Amino acid sequence: MSDIDLHDLAPGDADWLIERHATHYAASDGFDATFEALVAEILTAYIRDHDATRERAWIAWRDGARVGSIFCVDSGEAGVAKLRLFYVDPAARGTGLGHRLLETCVKGARDFGYRRMVLWTHESHAAAGHLYRSHGFALDSAVPVHSFGVDLVEQSWSITL
Repeated sequence: MSDIDLHDLAPGDADWLIERHATHYAASDGFDATFEALVAEILTAYIRDHDATRERAWIAWRDGARVGSIFCVDSGEAGVAKLRLFYVDPAARGTGLGHRLLETCVKGARDFGYRRMVLWTHESHAAAGHLYRSHGFALDSAVPVHSFGVDLVEQSWSITL
């Protein structure tokens, strides 16, 4: 994993993130194009409005190619950060990159002075849930919904920093 570098969001990264999230989750979970729109909206808001003193993106690169991402953003609630756009390319899974990205993001939130971090995901992402739990996150809620063209169980997780 020492061959993987983490960089801040740069031109071209947003297009890659939108495409990877859209195609990966369409193939793995059957998500429709509304998920792609959500990812695009999250990235647009981050690019336009993020506060570099309290928010950060990390894009993972290996051998000149992007292989992962994670974002720490302000949740809008005092002292609470939100983890967003966590993605590890299938080719980089099993390398420890997911752990490294998650550790980096949680440390970033602490360094920014947040007291708590929250995230939203789906029960179908069991490997991610295991990773969150192994890093001290607790499952706060699980709610059945119909989103992105499929039936899902939305999960909310949090950790005290």
